[in-house]
Amino acid sequence: MGSYMIRYPLGGNLSWALQYLSGFKDLGHEVYLIEKHVYDDSCFDPVQQILTNDCSSGVRIVSQLLQRFGLENNWCFIGEDNTHYGLSKDQLGDLFKSADLFIENGSHEAFQEEMSSSNAKSVYIDVDPAFTQIKWHNRSQNGFPVPSFDYYYTNGLNVGQPGNILPTCDLEWRYIFNPVNTRLFKPTLPKKDAPYSTIMNWRSYYAKPTYNGVSYGHKEQEFKKFEDLPGRVNVPLEVTLANIPLNKDKELESMGWQVRHAQEVTSTYDVFQHYLQEVRGEFSVVKHMYAATCSGWFSDKSAAFLASGRPVVLQETGFSQHLPVGEGLFAVKDLDEAEDAIETIESNYNLHSRKAREIAVEYLDTNRVLGNFLSDLGL
Repeated sequence: MGSYMIRYPLGGNLSWALQYLSGFKDLGHEVYLIEKHVYDDSCFDPVQQILTNDCSSGVRIVSQLLQRFGLENNWCFIGEDNTHYGLSKDQLGDLFKSADLFIENGSHEAFQEEMSSSNAKSVYIDVDPAFTQIKWHNRSQNGFPVPSFDYYYTNGLNVGQPGNILPTCDLEWRYIFNPVNTRLFKPTLPKKDAPYSTIMNWRSYYAKPTYNGVSYGHKEQEFKKFEDLPGRVNVPLEVTLANIPLNKDKELESMGWQVRHAQEVTSTYDVFQHYLQEVRGEFSVVKHMYAATCSGWFSDKSAAFLASGRPVVLQETGFSQHLPVGEGLFAVKDLDEAEDAIETIESNYNLHSRKAREIAVEYLDTNRVLGNFLSDLGL
């Protein structure tokens, strides 16, 4: 599986990729993480807080994490100078020759050359729906082909559905939830004064993609619709932010939000896991693109909250067409609906905590999601 761990070795990102790796392993498959230095300064060093070409921090963190899950010999990272960490160059070549399946899931199309000499089925999993389809559409309009794979899957469960506005680039998009290995999350009850929280980038990219004359934005655009929520509910609300503008934290605090830096709660995989046990639930907005296009996207972090028995109040993207809402999970479009959802949860917290976990187990668990995925591919 080509993914994105060593280049960005922070807790939430590590957890996202680990769901796939541990999930495939639990299903009895031999699974490998492969990753490559893809552009200048593509590795984040969490100690120095810089982007660099030095991958040593990520190699150390990820190799230790994978060892804990019995995957100590199942990874490879190719550095800037073509140095191979983990598997050797020859071992990686043999892996591509013998593999049944290659999944592109965050390696930024870095293994196209290796794929060309492999008999493995190739699958692209789109984890940024709407952004991906519009980027590929605009690329093809300018004469550049879309990346070539045997199958295309997306976390946007409404992409290509009747009435959805997103371009498909003439591809047959299949669907997959962000999976969660529920056996890695322990449902417990939080303290009564624990906050509802979200972990978010204030803005993920600087560009606003345009399609059919409409520009689509990011989370900061949507957060404005809900910024008065602390004054409407009787529970604390926390936002843990990355890429926050100067003095924005003070502005949010004046509105009643508790504000922390996102890396305080995602510095490591274990810190991220512990944070899920500390909070009472999740309230989160989504990227403007996800909501405005009714993409059907559902967050991997929300899946982790649910697996931890934490009720989730998430801005609607159309995911309510694919997941049960109203108990444990709520899809909200505006401030009033967010207020009502939190009040409903608080009226019977234990019920909604239990329902949250049940949704994760029944709909999002790796055994179900990845099992169906492999069956769909005939594997």
